Amino acid sequence: MSLPHALITALLERPCSGVELARRFDKSIGFFWHATHQQIYRELGRLEQAGWVESLEPESGRGRKRAYRVLPSGREELRRWTAESQDPKPMRNELMLRLRAEAVIGPTGLDQDIARRLDMHRQQLALYQQIEARDFPPNGQSREQQLQHLVLIAGIKMETFWIEWSEQALAVLARKPSV
Repeated sequence: MSLPHALITALLERPCSGVELARRFDKSIGFFWHATHQQIYRELGRLEQAGWVESLEPESGRGRKRAYRVLPSGREELRRWTAESQDPKPMRNELMLRLRAEAVIGPTGLDQDIARRLDMHRQQLALYQQIEARDFPPNGQSREQQLQHLVLIAGIKMETFWIEWSEQALAVLARKPSV
């Protein structure tokens, strides 16, 4: 995934200032594509230089923020990128390597980190479920809402997977090692 395309998507959903975009990003796209506020601002400048977005003059008054909106060329770039065929990326997960290492060298306290992660996954799942209950009623969703809901469902399924996996890993790690 590409940060520029994530930002264009967010701006097409609703034009806004850089600070508002960064806040919105943290509460939606940031769940599956992390970016710092500095990266977002830097990328907005690049998008503007590329002619994909434009910044609007701030409304009069002190402290008003400059809003951004997507230009037709930015919409076309997003359309091109979205239609591109992409292969899945191989999983690269340090935790899996650490688990393999513990299998070779014996107990290291990895269970404490997995227990900590389990709590984090439970909290994230609860948040996703709250968002689902608030934003996605069971019936009457438009195609756009259904697509957004699919993204959330993927997050719910991933958190559910990690909760189940972590519980299983903790059960195995609790066993005494073979001599």
